[in-house]
Amino acid sequence: MDLREKLKKGQIPEDLNENISVRLEQLGLLTSSPSFLPEVDRVNKYIDWVVSLPWNKRTDDILDLNRAKEVFEKNHYGLTGLKDRILEYMSVMQLNKSNKEGMARAPIMCFVGLVGTGKTTMAISIAEAMSRQFARIPFGGMGDPLDLRGQSRMHPEAEPGKVIKSLRQAQSKNPVILLDEIDRVTDEGRASIMGVLVELLDPEQNKAFVDHYLDYPFDLSEAIFIATANNTHGIATAVMDRLEPINMPSYNDEEKITIGKKYILPKALKEANIPEETVVIDDKVWSNLVRPLGFDAGIRTLQRTIFGLVRKVAKLIVEGKGTKFVINEQNVKDFIASDYV
Repeated sequence: MDLREKLKKGQIPEDLNENISVRLEQLGLLTSSPSFLPEVDRVNKYIDWVVSLPWNKRTDDILDLNRAKEVFEKNHYGLTGLKDRILEYMSVMQLNKSNKEGMARAPIMCFVGLVGTGKTTMAISIAEAMSRQFARIPFGGMGDPLDLRGQSRMHPEAEPGKVIKSLRQAQSKNPVILLDEIDRVTDEGRASIMGVLVELLDPEQNKAFVDHYLDYPFDLSEAIFIATANNTHGIATAVMDRLEPINMPSYNDEEKITIGKKYILPKALKEANIPEETVVIDDKVWSNLVRPLGFDAGIRTLQRTIFGLVRKVAKLIVEGKGTKFVINEQNVKDFIASDYV
């Protein structure tokens, strides 16, 4: 496709369109130069990026508190205090729907808790409850601010940073963007990455966020940022000033059993296309399932255990060795990893 035709297909800001058009005219003067083809490739890649971004695409918020309650109850057991905080947050958004400036200054939630306590899934539920698109930016092991802000197009392998990539993924300029594990960046890159985070979370700055690759401001003020962290010790004070920390509680054994019965097992069976009545787990077995290797604050070990159990059931069904399975103290070792019993 002709580069000019490709440019016309994108709904991009007028002045950006003009800048690229000027570059295309300059490119036309280089047809006899050995740098022509490499430059065509670079411009083509750039145009691909700018026309794929949601400059004017957004979703309509659903701020119905009853609907949100249904979503939270469907996806999360307990956490009543946390759910109420989020409903309060949505109430403020509803009251400020016509006041963009007020909306921009709403607090940015940061879920703080141990692995497996539901931080990421709660952020996904918020996006679902509000009918917004969702994107995740992982910070674990990040050591270079260019991972967020992108590289200049002067570099041969340059590309946008994770912020712009998340917008392309979401195809909406008002998604919920999860800044996941912001405390787990490397020590070497911590200061500079925290500096970019301050810009992302500051409503006075994020309305004109400049990625080095795009070299053009993108308005992030309509996005909802949610952060997660295992703890707040490694987060810069300037970043914490822009966050509202919300502690995610650990689950006790009784709560885990309820979560396993009502949420994890039905989900695992559904994903395996196995009818719920096919698997019955005896009440006496659940204590082994929730604490196979000692105390675990979250539910990830429980998830792995139950999903592994369901996979074994699926194999038995395919092999024609049964259509209903009752897991009890006598046969539980046949269904979960030997290390867990």
